[in-house]
Amino acid sequence: MKNLKRILTVALIIAFAVVALIPLSGVFATSKKQLVVWSHLTQDEVKALQPIADKWGKANGYTVKVITDQGSFQSFQTAAMSGKGPDIMFGIPHDNLGAFWKAKLLEPVPANLIDKKNFVSTALDACTFEGKLYALPIAMETYALFYNTSKVKEAPKTMSQLITLAKKHGFMYDVNNFYFSFAFIAQNGGYVFKNKGGSLDPNDIGLATNGAIKGLSLIRDFVLTYKFMQKDIKGDIAKGNFQNQKIAFYISGPWDVQDFIKAKVPFAVAPLPKTDDGKPTPSFVGVQAAFVSAKSKNKDAAFKLAKYLVENSALTLFKVGHRIPVLNSVLASSEVKADKIMSAFAEQAKVGIPMPNIPEMSAVWTPAGNALSLITTGKATPKQAADAMVKQIKQGIAQMQ
Repeated sequence: MKNLKRILTVALIIAFAVVALIPLSGVFATSKKQLVVWSHLTQDEVKALQPIADKWGKANGYTVKVITDQGSFQSFQTAAMSGKGPDIMFGIPHDNLGAFWKAKLLEPVPANLIDKKNFVSTALDACTFEGKLYALPIAMETYALFYNTSKVKEAPKTMSQLITLAKKHGFMYDVNNFYFSFAFIAQNGGYVFKNKGGSLDPNDIGLATNGAIKGLSLIRDFVLTYKFMQKDIKGDIAKGNFQNQKIAFYISGPWDVQDFIKAKVPFAVAPLPKTDDGKPTPSFVGVQAAFVSAKSKNKDAAFKLAKYLVENSALTLFKVGHRIPVLNSVLASSEVKADKIMSAFAEQAKVGIPMPNIPEMSAVWTPAGNALSLITTGKATPKQAADAMVKQIKQGIAQMQ
């Protein structure tokens, strides 16, 4: 019995010794550290992104896991607070950043991580809060002017030219949608929230200024004076009329391009016409952004990976997802310049204004849409509708607080 106990004791000692030596044998030593990326891009884009992430991971001793369709604020917040969230969110629309920022889930971008001169300034502005950069821009999107090349030889350069040509050949867009009509409000100085040194001031609303009212008057004239479109027109009707070649002009974004190509519509895209005195017409710009979670345990490595992905995926995402690059060098590349359609959207984006990224923007959309409907139906003057819109927005913001 004693011999049996002695044998068991020796066996246990040997077993513990073997277990103790396992890490030295490489079972755990060869396992890599991991970074997790939640992506809001399409499945095809993620497939194209993963090899780029793997290349960085291999060079830096990490495995990188890119997961699709994990972009919502609620899912991220829940996971981050429980310590199970991703290190990086990649491809999130920038106007959603306000909710993450308010919840203190965004880690500020290190001051020397990127050279800001390499990026389109509008894209950087979209990722900035209180004058500080909290995310890296990946790509951008905006809307511009589609025109039928069999009806019109070249795009109108000014608003007067557009109106003259539209009287003969037709013009439509989703006129009561504030996203699109904001461009005409902004072309004479209207704004949503005043940008003061890199910070948006929700107490300074510029949708009832003289410039804004001038733009709202033009929108009214599109419907009531020139009768280019019905007062209750929707985007799908306007798109259908352009696709069926009933009209020559249509305002929309890159998301409609493939349908027009499939329908064999003879079309081109140009920046929105300038005012008659040469001012650009600034469209809303959306930016897909990447940020590092404030709850990540690998922030330094996550920022290095985010920077690598942003700088090395631009052309891939342009080809796979038709995303407009935010890197000046990629915008100037032969591949991008050869695509006349996407180049036109890129030119428009350069003079665009980022959609406000602060949480108070959620109080804008409904009052703004209501105001446009009042104007295009003739139920209120542009000034009356503008004053009511600003009052409702202020009330909405007060309720949020």
